[in-house]
Amino acid sequence: MQISAMWNHQIDFNLICTILQNVEGESVQEKIDQTIAGLSIFETWKLQSNNIKKYEKNKKEFIERRCCNHDINLFSIFFEEKGFIKYTSIKFATISTINNGMPFVDKDKKGQINNK
Repeated sequence: MQISAMWNHQIDFNLICTILQNVEGESVQEKIDQTIAGLSIFETWKLQSNNIKKYEKNKKEFIERRCCNHDINLFSIFFEEKGFIKYTSIKFATISTINNGMPFVDKDKKGQINNK
């Protein structure tokens, strides 16, 4: 929740969870620090219009593979582009979505914002 609060709860909880599952660190605090740094870089990257267009071009393929979280799909493209994963962005999104699951739903986010 500390990570979400830094962005006024505008970051998808499932995206935060996905990043935490994929960063390496010896301690929880190291993983949190890496997640915060990664989110900052990702948010800057996401603001560039050509990056959204890359996603829009492949959006149908993500959806066909049951990858319906657009934030995770975009993050997957970012991860692939930066060389952080050894497989395609679609495969990463599929693994993150189907194998690892999406533990949070919209009501979780609404509840957290209301509890501030």
